[in-house]
Amino acid sequence: MVVIIDVIEKPKLNDPLLIEGLPGIGFVANIASLHLINELKAKLFARVVSSSFQDFAVTTREGSTRSPINELYYVKQENGGKDLIIWYGNTQALTTVGQYELCGKVLKFAQDLGCNYVISIGGFKKDEAVPVPGIYSTATDLDTMNTVLNLGTKVMVGNVFGIAGICIGLAKLYNMKGFSLLVDTIGMNPDVNAARYALLTLFKFLNFEVDLNNIEQAGEEIKRVLETFGLIRSISEEKKKEEQQLRWFI
Repeated sequence: MVVIIDVIEKPKLNDPLLIEGLPGIGFVANIASLHLINELKAKLFARVVSSSFQDFAVTTREGSTRSPINELYYVKQENGGKDLIIWYGNTQALTTVGQYELCGKVLKFAQDLGCNYVISIGGFKKDEAVPVPGIYSTATDLDTMNTVLNLGTKVMVGNVFGIAGICIGLAKLYNMKGFSLLVDTIGMNPDVNAARYALLTLFKFLNFEVDLNNIEQAGEEIKRVLETFGLIRSISEEKKKEEQQLRWFI
């Protein structure tokens, strides 16, 4: 397997915090991270490609192509607080080995930029939608877990699949701390409401707020990307085979 990080710019960051926002159940992390990128005017500074991404490119109406890719953005905090690294993309890796390689490579890259803290976001599949979804978490250590429980989350009991879980597990090996935020969602389509609650909890931790009025636009943009790749259709048609055929979903 091969993971390549194409560095466009190597920013000087102040004690940055990495926020994982790859597609998963309900595309909660994807919507949340895209909204942060849009609202905070985050700057793209690296592109990540892996041999374990899907082996195709999609053509656009204009004739260009769109490939499976991950991107890293940064945000400088004017008030002197922790800067942000936002990990966004249209895919996770397709294999277990690929997932570990991808996550390890990005964690090491972020660590080299001074990052020692990771937050992963994901969806927690439920059978019915609720207006106020539950939010669950797990963490690298008990002190961090107590911190995130004070944000109003509940302990996640069970397995956290995909990048959202691997990030927190591997972070300990890199002497990094962090936690995951998993929000109730039906999970088959982009869930803007779940992403909104994920961000509200994240803002409590970061001690700042971002306008959420335009989060629906992020949801629509994610939906267009999914339709381009045929993923929304594939999910509805292959619902019973979701775990086997779309393993990069969390």
